[in-house]
Amino acid sequence: MDLGIKGKIALVTAASRGLGRGCAQQLAAEGCRVAICARGPEAAEQAAAEMAASTGADVKGFAADVGRVDDIDALLTGVRASLGDPDILVTNAGGPPPGTFASTSIEHYDGALRLTLMSAVHLIRGVMPAMQAKGWGRIIAITSISVKQPIGNLLLSNMARAGLTGFLKTVATEVAPAGITVNALLPGIHRTSRVDQLVEDRAARENKSSEAVYQEMMATIPSNQMGDAADFGAAAAFLASAQARYITGQNLLVDGGSYKGLL
Repeated sequence: MDLGIKGKIALVTAASRGLGRGCAQQLAAEGCRVAICARGPEAAEQAAAEMAASTGADVKGFAADVGRVDDIDALLTGVRASLGDPDILVTNAGGPPPGTFASTSIEHYDGALRLTLMSAVHLIRGVMPAMQAKGWGRIIAITSISVKQPIGNLLLSNMARAGLTGFLKTVATEVAPAGITVNALLPGIHRTSRVDQLVEDRAARENKSSEAVYQEMMATIPSNQMGDAADFGAAAAFLASAQARYITGQNLLVDGGSYKGLL
């Protein structure tokens, strides 16, 4: 299927690896001109070069920590100068540290909100005027299954992503008349460095091997397999497509059937 986005400019943050990279890779494969960022310039440039080589697309890498407003402003300036104003934005950020209410220091709350919630707010504010002027735009936020089903020991992530979900739903209704869609992708368990980190943390707390923790996690997934970044990226590419013009304000689960609720 031709998704109708060849030549569109896409910005995917935190995309040198994991789910962000999966999204950037699929958008590049669809013929988008793609900008990615990572905290380190070497990681961003290497990932961009690899994606460009494998897809033939124009992919640019930028250094940016999306938890810092100045970095976001510089990123948007650089993307506009090298590619133009983004037509597609995929917001992503590394998750805040694990912890419970009892173990989480009050000082960590502000950092979690800046990284997970406010980074998306600043990015969306940055790209919105050009999308409104064009009368076309796709905004996709990578959140988590936790916005529907909070995950134990991830207090900060549960809180910040739930707040982001409320923001996205509100903005979606406001910008829909301008031809802009705003949706979220909710990953379940995918084999990424973030999941590896959480597994190591849980294994240490419960005095188990990492392999035992992985097996326990797998047992909770009806499909009996962990998610793949490429499959996740394909879902993002569809939400960015011309065909998805009537889908907005939605939270699409990509979780192998893990979510147990009805709504």
